Amino acid sequence: MGMEENDSDTFNEVAHRLSELQERIAVSEVECMFSGEHDNCNAIITIHAGAGGTEAQDWVGILMRMYLRWAEAKGFRTDILDILPGDEAGTKSVTILVQGRYAYGYLRSELGIHRLVRISPFDASGRRHTSFASVMVMPELDDSVDVDLEEKDIRIDTFRASGAGGQHVNKTDSAIRITHLPTGIVVQCQNERSQHRNKDMAMKMLISRLYELELERKAAEAEGLGGDKKEIAWGSQIRSYVLQPYRLIKDHRTDHEIGNVDSVLDGNLDPFIKAYLLWQK
Repeated sequence: MGMEENDSDTFNEVAHRLSELQERIAVSEVECMFSGEHDNCNAIITIHAGAGGTEAQDWVGILMRMYLRWAEAKGFRTDILDILPGDEAGTKSVTILVQGRYAYGYLRSELGIHRLVRISPFDASGRRHTSFASVMVMPELDDSVDVDLEEKDIRIDTFRASGAGGQHVNKTDSAIRITHLPTGIVVQCQNERSQHRNKDMAMKMLISRLYELELERKAAEAEGLGGDKKEIAWGSQIRSYVLQPYRLIKDHRTDHEIGNVDSVLDGNLDPFIKAYLLWQK
């Protein structure tokens, strides 16, 4: 009897170890595909509501939760750097710093327009709505990256953090907004209690944006393309999340699709990320 119990314990231990090993192999498989110069950096992710009013602002809140849950499962640290609440519900825009090994390598696959189709909880008639949100992903760059930034080209404003950010933001006048006058790029940070820390983080965000802009310009030149930015609306989405009349999430670049919508919205993004990395190769 004792021997049988012992065998059972050994079997369970081996099964547990095997499961852990499979997980580690899956992670290593993905990490082997990271080839970008900044894939090992932390990531700054910004989500903006597009066409669709309150429904689109609710969609930003859903996506924010999805990325926070994904990061939590990875053991990555997240900080909400800036959040602009919606007029009635949801969120107009949010910026999150994701800190962890290969955070940018994983999350760069999320860059683009995300489309939601569902019966809107904000429509008394129960009609189906299509909403859009844009996701921008940048690496958090260190001081070794050379970006041409002159003092005369930036304007720095101090403001009071927005009130409806819950525990995510403070309520002092330490929030910082930096405008890059030549490009019109605006970044802001209201996460820290210290104005100095917020300014440092906002400058990092600006440098990352300018670096990405320069890369886009060079890529467009190389391909002979115009640098037109796609509107946050129909026809330019990278992924569709359909909750009605059927339930399916489909990535339009890789054709990878998953029927378990709840699992994905709870943060199970790795199958899409892996499919994207394989497709990109």
